Amino acid sequence: MKKHILFFVLIIAAVMNHAQAQTAPVKVGTADVNYILSQLPAIKKVEAELKDMEGKLTTQIEAKNEELKKRYLAFINEGGSLADPVKESTQNELQQASENLEQLKRDAQTSLQNKHQQLMQPIYKSVGEAITAVGKENGFTVILSQQVGGLDVVLFADASIDVSDLVLKKMGVTPTPPAAKTAAGKSQPKQ
Repeated sequence: MKKHILFFVLIIAAVMNHAQAQTAPVKVGTADVNYILSQLPAIKKVEAELKDMEGKLTTQIEAKNEELKKRYLAFINEGGSLADPVKESTQNELQQASENLEQLKRDAQTSLQNKHQQLMQPIYKSVGEAITAVGKENGFTVILSQQVGGLDVVLFADASIDVSDLVLKKMGVTPTPPAAKTAAGKSQPKQ
């Protein structure tokens, strides 16, 4: 992750150096992608769909878990009266059912992650396109993301270069009023 951030910073430095070598003014902007995403109505739909899917998967897992518990309790209660081959066979079945349940949990998690990526891909694409359009329309040389992978990239930036609200407007979304944005800690300087 640190290599990616270092690479990203080096690319930015090279772009800025190249821009300065051409003596053209450099206009830099920042965008808070997390803030932009939080303002999009499509995100609420994604969250609702994922919550619904998670609920269905959880119900399925809980049903299998209850079934396994009942089988285990029945085995414990009858275990002393069972012949050794039957006892061993039942133990193997219970072990296999337990492993199947664990696999079902892993598969459910993978399914949720895949669904999240599938639903978010078009949103990320439209945000990227809106940032590009805002950059071109407003003459920005570069627009930096304020965070990459949850890590702050821009440690300080004057709020006047934050293009997040312009991006939202470009996407047809009315941004949160500045007071609410500041209260959420989005446009305050990083410490």
